[in-house]
Amino acid sequence: MIIWTDLPIGDHRTICPACGRKPNDKTMGVTIAADDHGVAHCFRCGYVETRHHQRELTPAERKAFARRMDALRRQHDAEQLQRHVDAAAAAAIRWAAAEPAAEHPYLTAKSVRAHGIRIEAGHTLLIPLRDAVGHLHGLQSIAPDGSKRFMPGARVKGCYHAIGRPSGRLVICEGYATGATIHEDSGDAVAIAFNAGNLQPVAKALRTKFPCITLVVAADDDWKTDGNPGMTAATEAARAVGGLLAVPDFTDLPRGDDDTDFNDLHRLDATREVQP
Repeated sequence: MIIWTDLPIGDHRTICPACGRKPNDKTMGVTIAADDHGVAHCFRCGYVETRHHQRELTPAERKAFARRMDALRRQHDAEQLQRHVDAAAAAAIRWAAAEPAAEHPYLTAKSVRAHGIRIEAGHTLLIPLRDAVGHLHGLQSIAPDGSKRFMPGARVKGCYHAIGRPSGRLVICEGYATGATIHEDSGDAVAIAFNAGNLQPVAKALRTKFPCITLVVAADDDWKTDGNPGMTAATEAARAVGGLLAVPDFTDLPRGDDDTDFNDLHRLDATREVQP
């Protein structure tokens, strides 16, 4: 929650108590009036918090609050756009300097090949984030130990990494290893959305680009996580674009708590066809 007494009268930007990640991740606009009325609104997740005394605001005061909050939102959007522009420029430089990937400990561990990815400084995999037009917006880096990281400030929403050329059918999934496994086993074209929250934005972008193609959303079955976010997001994405839902079937396999996706399925039983 907002600690109102820490903020003086005026307009402020601060970290959101609901979705904030770092101290400088100031996505929340806060407006505090002279009579201790205040409103806070996160421009990313939509979280809202208010503070007020007994007296109700007049219509004029409400309009003034709304104008000030709109100004904070425009400032946030402009700053976000500039961060995206800067990250895209930095990504283009890093991508151009990197070499085409062939071998890497992560690829070996996941038993997949390199598909349109590069390697930086001899040890870090780079996976491009492109929009539906093909513009590069950022990079996901994967270290030899498998740890993943997005470029700070890069646009992720609606961006993906494509493997293969669509021909009547296109599969959307979360991670690179999952997408590579599906493509290598089925031959289907794949769009890697990088995380569950990006499945629907990517699916909508691809539905606009390919209005007549069959879209299949391959879920991560997060069976040991409350609410199963992978399955929930994949189901919603498939429904939003009139697509199909594919779920890995671990029946009769020694499934561990972390076995959730089609790459895990292939690792447990390489003879089982991965066909979303």
